[in-house]
Amino acid sequence: MELNLPESLRTVSRRTMLSQSAMGIGALGLADLFNRDASAQDLNSDSVMSVKKPHFVGRAKRVIHFFLNGGPSHVDTFDPKPRLETYGDRTVPNLLPTERKTGVAFPSPFQFKRYGECGLEVSDLFSKTAAFADDMAVVRSMYAQVPNHEPSLMLMNCGDSIRSRPSVGSWTLYGLGTENQNLPGFIAMCPGGYPIKDAENWQSGFLPGAYQGTFVDPKERLVEKLIENIQHSHVSDQIQQHQLDLLRRLNQSHRQQRSDERLDARIQSFELAFRMQSEAMEAFDLSRETQKTRDLYGDHVHGRQTLIARRLAERGVRYIQLWHGAGQPWDHHDNIQANHERLAKEIDQPIAALLGDLKQSGMLEDTLVIWGGEFGRTPTVELNNQGQSKLGRDHNHYGFSVWMAGGGIKGGAVHGATDELGFKAVENPTSVHDLHATILHLLGFDHERLTYRYAGRDFRLTDVHGDVIKAIVA
Repeated sequence: MELNLPESLRTVSRRTMLSQSAMGIGALGLADLFNRDASAQDLNSDSVMSVKKPHFVGRAKRVIHFFLNGGPSHVDTFDPKPRLETYGDRTVPNLLPTERKTGVAFPSPFQFKRYGECGLEVSDLFSKTAAFADDMAVVRSMYAQVPNHEPSLMLMNCGDSIRSRPSVGSWTLYGLGTENQNLPGFIAMCPGGYPIKDAENWQSGFLPGAYQGTFVDPKERLVEKLIENIQHSHVSDQIQQHQLDLLRRLNQSHRQQRSDERLDARIQSFELAFRMQSEAMEAFDLSRETQKTRDLYGDHVHGRQTLIARRLAERGVRYIQLWHGAGQPWDHHDNIQANHERLAKEIDQPIAALLGDLKQSGMLEDTLVIWGGEFGRTPTVELNNQGQSKLGRDHNHYGFSVWMAGGGIKGGAVHGATDELGFKAVENPTSVHDLHATILHLLGFDHERLTYRYAGRDFRLTDVHGDVIKAIVA
């Protein structure tokens, strides 16, 4: 039904109506809601991205996350299972249900060796990374909720396998702000682009849009192509600054009558884009590194993006996620030996170079490095429709491995274990929520107190779950 309202009432905003009706009592309630939302930070100020104090002094100031999309096999990397050799080509007892049909036990085609004073066992797939065994803590008892990629990707990156939620990087930026106002505080790099569905894994969700991850495709070598529109071809910096100042004044005038986080995010993105024109040119320019350093990381896309990650970490970027296997994922249902070898070769050296660089500069002490995928793979061989071996492994969410280094991690530690064949976490089972609680703890947060009010309730990264993995915290 269309209401026949006077023209004077049709132009009245909700805020004006609340302030002028019933002696302004409605506005008092609205003000209380705004104050509660702004208790963690003032979303309508220029401080939305400024440095913020955590709940307590954290050991880590920044995070570099190597995310191996597709599910690397734990029994072929960081969780040796010699009992698979014993079973050989025999049927595994008490076989757990899997997505696809699997057959007999499949011993790892890779050799495991002990590294460091701690004697951590790592396969030859990551022999160069393993040189830093004494700085790493391997969690061998991770488990996820389902054996499907998309839900498990969201769970690992956003804390929920069903609903769209803010990513870990966004929560980190929300809690800590960024140390460099001229660069994005949260950057996700994924060579060759990404499927639309993967973008939700670095989204800000219901958090303000300013905390969204900034995507960069590191396949380009020139900074001008690496970051689109990094330089304006027709307008000088001075003119752009005048334009931005005018735009800010107009937006602030518009915002006085409204409270819209989308507008705040848009203003922040305009201002950040302008500031990036000078800072990003230097940060992403690898020609400023010595040839020796570039060779150490590797003259390929994964080496370049890892070296960029180190440069961004040095410049105050808070959360850097390096995706690996987006175009050709670690989802090896067949011929796992050749396929895992190929992908591991792409990142083993860059990871080792990064750890070495961070350790030498002293940055490893307050930089948390994370490695892992969304789940693991079965210790049994996958079969084709004819019941023949494909020499690969199916998805396994019952048990898998993740490792962390630096940033307050107890080096040379192993937490938890899967069963004797590597199927299921049986000793200190560790959920993804536990992992997230630990990450936030190392950054200085009580994961139960880092909340954001949305849709009438206080949300947090770990939902209503999660315990800090104290055994791996130094």
